[in-house]
Amino acid sequence: MDERDALGQIAKTLPQAGDDAAVISLDSVSLVITTDMLHETTDFPDGTTRYTAGWRAVGASLSDIAAMGGQATAAVAVYGAPAFDPDEIDSFIAGAIDVCDAANAQYVGGDLDTTSELTIATTALGTVTHPSYRHGARIGDCICVTGNLGRTAAGLKAFETGDIAHANELFRFTPRVNTGAALAKHTTAMMDSSDGLARSVHQLASASEVGMSLHWDAIPTHPDVKEYVDDVSTRRELTTTVGEDFELVLTLPSSELANARETTSVPLHVIGEVTESDNGIIIDDESLPDEGYTHATK
Repeated sequence: MDERDALGQIAKTLPQAGDDAAVISLDSVSLVITTDMLHETTDFPDGTTRYTAGWRAVGASLSDIAAMGGQATAAVAVYGAPAFDPDEIDSFIAGAIDVCDAANAQYVGGDLDTTSELTIATTALGTVTHPSYRHGARIGDCICVTGNLGRTAAGLKAFETGDIAHANELFRFTPRVNTGAALAKHTTAMMDSSDGLARSVHQLASASEVGMSLHWDAIPTHPDVKEYVDDVSTRRELTTTVGEDFELVLTLPSSELANARETTSVPLHVIGEVTESDNGIIIDDESLPDEGYTHATK
């Protein structure tokens, strides 16, 4: 059983587990909470600093809050390593604090554990007024993404070529928390692109029981992808399947597009439209395979 099959099995018992985070309704507010686990062999290439690891690990959970349209409040982390180096721990905490600051949240601590490889488990929580789920996309909606795609793919190329400082910079993405909260009241469905664009649109389409039609020329590519990769087909593959970019993938009515764009300074790109479910998932009239990031490989 792979990760997706396991999640599908869990969802039979816990339906709320099918989204990026869980929404818990209380008397006066709705809480949103999520947790993630990252490992050195699958998530942190050689050369990743502890500062970047702290930023990226906590940022991944903050991105889940963003995908639900929530405002992040706080985050904690379990830091596991073969040995506790004081400088490495300090750097990790500094990265965790700084990414929380970028999302207007607080890093409030966590736990330490001895593990065979660097392993970080993070939990983030926040509040949400207009939750945005993966289901809800309607035929005729625009399909949009924030920012650009391929940042992590470019970062991996930078690690491979020895451009370690730039690779770490690329790995420190900004969680779209404020953007997600602003867009939520306009969207019909939303998630983050942690598994890659191709897999994200398949997941949105499946949850909403619709089809989706995308256009290659409309997909925004991170400029560094073009710096590291000359071949257009390879660029397209990296941009849509590597994942871990932590941008938002969403659907909304065309009538809401202008209003949605006015709510955020982050670029919002229309990359396609929602179609009948029988049409499947296509890009420029060709089938788009359900491929993306998996925790089984780096």
